[in-house]
Amino acid sequence: MKVLILGGVAAGTKVAAKLKRDNYDTEVTILTKSKDISYAGCGLPYYVGNVIENKEDLIVNTPESFSKPIGVEVLTEVEVTKVHPDKKEVEALDLKTNECGTYRYDKLVIATGADLIVPPVDGIDLKGVYFMRTPEDAITLRQAIEAGEIKRALVVGGGFIGLEVAENLAGQGVRVSVIDMAEQILPGFGPEIASFVENHLAEQGIMTFTDTKLEAILGDGKVEKVKTSKRPMKVDAVIFSTGVRPNTGFLSDTGIKLGKNGAIIVNEHMETNIEDIYALGDCAVVSNTMTGKEAYSPMGSSANIQGRILAQNLNGDSKSYKGVLGTAVAKLPGLNIGKTGLTEDAAKAEGHDVVTVVIVVDDKAHYYPGASNFIVKMIADKSNKKLLGLQVLGEGAVDKMIDIAAVAMALNATLDDIKDLDLAYAPPFSTAIHPFSHTVNILLNKINGDIQSITPREYLEGKAEGYKIIDASISPNIPGVPFVDLSKVHGELSEFDKDEKLLLVCTKGKRAYMLQKRLKSFGYTNTLVLEGGTSFNEVSL
Repeated sequence: MKVLILGGVAAGTKVAAKLKRDNYDTEVTILTKSKDISYAGCGLPYYVGNVIENKEDLIVNTPESFSKPIGVEVLTEVEVTKVHPDKKEVEALDLKTNECGTYRYDKLVIATGADLIVPPVDGIDLKGVYFMRTPEDAITLRQAIEAGEIKRALVVGGGFIGLEVAENLAGQGVRVSVIDMAEQILPGFGPEIASFVENHLAEQGIMTFTDTKLEAILGDGKVEKVKTSKRPMKVDAVIFSTGVRPNTGFLSDTGIKLGKNGAIIVNEHMETNIEDIYALGDCAVVSNTMTGKEAYSPMGSSANIQGRILAQNLNGDSKSYKGVLGTAVAKLPGLNIGKTGLTEDAAKAEGHDVVTVVIVVDDKAHYYPGASNFIVKMIADKSNKKLLGLQVLGEGAVDKMIDIAAVAMALNATLDDIKDLDLAYAPPFSTAIHPFSHTVNILLNKINGDIQSITPREYLEGKAEGYKIIDASISPNIPGVPFVDLSKVHGELSEFDKDEKLLLVCTKGKRAYMLQKRLKSFGYTNTLVLEGGTSFNEVSL
């Protein structure tokens, strides 16, 4: 069997390696436009920041180091220009010689990845404009920083990669701003979570401007300033991190079905609509396991999983790729962030009876050195108690929280199924009641009516209007707000009517909840706890 693979980064090389490992007699050829194969795309921001010191570390495999032990033919700097399904042939241009060639196949695997979306902006060809897609991009940017050419930079795009680039630029002493056309940074997070991150970044010296369009890059031969829809900015460099578009333009007139964004439509076996042609990775659609709908997930993790499954299928199996939850994690200055599953808005759009909770919880035993907090937003269906999504911020290992949730949702678990999981505990790693379990318990309390609360998002929307704020912290913490010491509440409070609307606020939410329970026992009927307390919310009269 002759298998021709178009593309040689994560998906393509995974298919090739697994194919040859399980059936060495298979003839496998990789054609790739790039000079490199199997490079660490997600590591590029960290090379810019000198966290990854050596550029050689960005290259997972060279064509030689991959092809010889695996037994795969790798042809670099070869650009596919045409696919002929009827002839089972591919036309390609050798970029080194400018010669055209034809390659036959029995099975064709399309793993051509995606290209950076570059908006049509005046000045994009000026010196000082950079992109973030290949090792060469990261190397060029770092060289400019080390040469002292960049003092002020603008990152265009407020997704994970854009913010990681911003962090690493700031770590190199560059003044950084980030703009995004969307209403918030961090798509896939709730707006209140994104707002918290924006404020955190500002405290770290990284300014973010949302709902802002880049209109022009200005300068005499090099970048000097930019014009945006909000304001002009003086900068030495512009770095684009504006998302990616599937690299599928060469498939026109092939009959291969494409989605709205140009990604190749495949089934659960990664088969296209044309026999013996398959697609995977950043150039193909996947399914969202929560909704069953088509999704686009350009991630190295999912590309590798798909590659392994497809190789098994090419060797005679019939395995299915279940799809993605939208799981992701990123490192920002002094803050790690992660998510999986549906957002609150997405869950509502799917018709779920949505309930959420936001809590601030210890990430490990509070007395252990280096202990900090997780800020957690959990989303569930109130009627059937199915876990729908999780978003976590914190200095510590947010990924373990996200991974627990991802497993739970993959198994279609309810909150009752996962509330008492036997999770690892020792003071350096966790709390006696694991922070994940703690979050589940609080959300169940909310569903069961044991706590009456208001979410940060509802608070921002003004839904606490008419409520009198009560400071329930250990000591007075909110200027101008009546303070109630929980330890001294042993009966009715003469200064408050029992039916008065009271918003109970403490640092994290725990003491406010305890005060609510105490007041309820004394007949107070109209209290709300502000989820996340002053650790997450800006509270004032």
